[in-house]
Amino acid sequence: MTTKPLPELPVSVVLPALREALGDGNSAVLVAPPGAGKTTLVPLALLDAPWLGAGKIILLEPRRLAARAAARRMAELLGEEPGATVGYAMRMENRISAKTRIVVVTEGVLARMILDDPELPGVSAVIFDEFHERSLDGDFGLALALDVQGALRPDLRLTVMSATLDGARVAKLMSGAPVVESEGRAFPVDIRYDERPAGIAIEDAMAKAIRAALADESGSVLAFLPGGALDL
Repeated sequence: MTTKPLPELPVSVVLPALREALGDGNSAVLVAPPGAGKTTLVPLALLDAPWLGAGKIILLEPRRLAARAAARRMAELLGEEPGATVGYAMRMENRISAKTRIVVVTEGVLARMILDDPELPGVSAVIFDEFHERSLDGDFGLALALDVQGALRPDLRLTVMSATLDGARVAKLMSGAPVVESEGRAFPVDIRYDERPAGIAIEDAMAKAIRAALADESGSVLAFLPGGALDL
């Protein structure tokens, strides 16, 4: 159970519909735009679902950074630190305990869990987040989970969440699972270009641009950088 009310975000409106879909059946598809709150609010909203029992919720994130961030944010909403009600597990790193009910994992970890024990003991639900990013590991994980649900665990709840996804198409793969859609919030975007001088590393140029934005503008900054070193 959550220790304080969850924040009101666009996805909050459809949480009752999602809870109902997973209460009446074992699968659902949630389509919600970026910033709607699906990553952090959905797992927390399912913590007191009757079908969950003593089982855990596994939240699949495609990247390690996103997995840590999601776990930390959910733990913060509960007034806890990662490793209590919410934890995370990835290759060579984990923050879980006997109290952990929501485990955020990366794609390889989920596949290994299923291959090690296909019945997924102690797991009541698996949520696939950011499924629109589509990867071989993500698709493989969903295929394995559907096999587990169909052959061994009809009680296992599966939810696919995405920002930009053909919900009906994925629902068809999940035996006609109901599709729940959430509207997002639109914000005006002002595009500006800042030339990077030759010989200046991209991270240094980005740091300078971020400092300038924080000094000259109100609000927060969301910065995107390459995931690996590139010759830019």
